[in-house]
Amino acid sequence: MDAEKPALLRFLDAQRGRVFVILDGLSEDDLRRFVLPSGWSCLELVHHLAMEERLWFRGIVAGEPVRLPESGDDDAAEWRVDPGVSAEAVFGLYRQEIERADAIVTAMSLDVPPRRRFERWPDWQIRDVRWVVLHMIEETARHLGHLDAARELLDGRAGLAQDRTKD
Repeated sequence: MDAEKPALLRFLDAQRGRVFVILDGLSEDDLRRFVLPSGWSCLELVHHLAMEERLWFRGIVAGEPVRLPESGDDDAAEWRVDPGVSAEAVFGLYRQEIERADAIVTAMSLDVPPRRRFERWPDWQIRDVRWVVLHMIEETARHLGHLDAARELLDGRAGLAQDRTKD
């Protein structure tokens, strides 16, 4: 069995897991608080990550009929969390999208091209499933830094993006 796919999924899953580590213990109010000048909350960033998992794995890789953002779309829409939606529901959505994404990747070869093009960025060379997995490792890791900074501003806890276990 090729060791590449399990290794890539372990790295991606480690990044995803750190999202939960960084936000563990924050109150619902803190999760919704805007602490950086760009005006997003930690909960909104988790929602964004869930939508990215849906977009890239279900929409692009598997070709499922999920709506893909188009040019001119309001990028902020995938960040918004209605006040009536609980943090538990947003975290649950992220977990569901992770589970679905992992099932898709597990069932496909890394060398297979995505089943759907992303017309919004036609110049992106999305060659295969491997590219998407690597993109999501980078996307999730980048946002971990944002969450780590937000957490430090919220309660002074820093360095949470680096858990103390080996991948």
